[in-house]
Amino acid sequence: MTKKEHFDFPTARILGIESSCDETAAAIVENGRLILSSAVASQVDLHAQFGGVFPEVASRQHIRAIYPIVDQALKEAHLRLGDLDGIAVTRGPGLPGSLVVGINMAKGLALGSGLPLLGINHLEGHLYSAWLGHEEGELSEPPTFPLLALIVSGGHTELVLMTGHLQYQRLGGTLDDAAGEAFDKVARLLELGYPGGPAIQRAAAEGDPQAFDFPRSWLGEGWDFSFSGLKTAVLRAVQGLERDEEDIPVNDLAASFQQAVVDVLVGKTLRAAKEFKAKEILVAGGVSANQRLRETMQAEAICPVSIPPLALCTDNAAMIAGAGCYRFSAGHRDGLEMDAAPTWPIWEVVTGD
Repeated sequence: MTKKEHFDFPTARILGIESSCDETAAAIVENGRLILSSAVASQVDLHAQFGGVFPEVASRQHIRAIYPIVDQALKEAHLRLGDLDGIAVTRGPGLPGSLVVGINMAKGLALGSGLPLLGINHLEGHLYSAWLGHEEGELSEPPTFPLLALIVSGGHTELVLMTGHLQYQRLGGTLDDAAGEAFDKVARLLELGYPGGPAIQRAAAEGDPQAFDFPRSWLGEGWDFSFSGLKTAVLRAVQGLERDEEDIPVNDLAASFQQAVVDVLVGKTLRAAKEFKAKEILVAGGVSANQRLRETMQAEAICPVSIPPLALCTDNAAMIAGAGCYRFSAGHRDGLEMDAAPTWPIWEVVTGD
């Protein structure tokens, strides 16, 4: 088997476990491409009352959900542990208490079954969501290297050059608020509820994106992002309207804010893709579900754009299992002493051979 074939077609059937934040998930993926099962227990309704994820509550819910979710994933795939090649679990980044629940479950399964254990970087999982599909005959063509990846979520906004499987070069990232975090904070300011991304999108659909001239933080010619100033600009606009005793045009504020975020994300991504001669652009992470971002990136890019289907944009275990297939085929293994890595950057993961 050549090196290229080794990575393009990893022959492995991997159970993935994800518990980095507020989703308890398990999935089984075959050969890095085909989703055999995917089960997710969401805590969104529980955390909505807090306006965001409450870490201690999230950990307790993971403990309650982890065993039933893994059992569901195995049953949906009509498989037993003995039919698998390995167990992949999110090691980080994420909430420490949440990560530990998934890791301990994976360790227990690995110890009891003798299967290899694979600690997966959560952001790497988001990237490999672009390789996944549910029907073998309907799998799309995999992304082409080198590709320029925009990972955009509640906790991360990163530009990464992916030169091959498991090979990453960080170009830039957020200096303050991640894009998803800014969506959550502005949604809370406008009293739109949690999670902020879908709430902002719904309100923006009825608003004018040109109503407010909010700033775009380009930060010169670099590849970093900053959304803190934009969030502050929205706050000041609301305070000014309240001071003048005017009605708050929530839809216009949401649309103008969303457009400012999308302009920066798309603008920097397209410029980086051109600079580094990327053959394809990949957008992944929870914020990649935003319709305005998806449409704008597709419309303005001069190279192909891969964006996972909505179900694979938010946290799920299929992406962890998918990345696990490539890690397994590259010969990577972790011992039972593996610990959570809450701040583990993707550019510090072991690269492919």
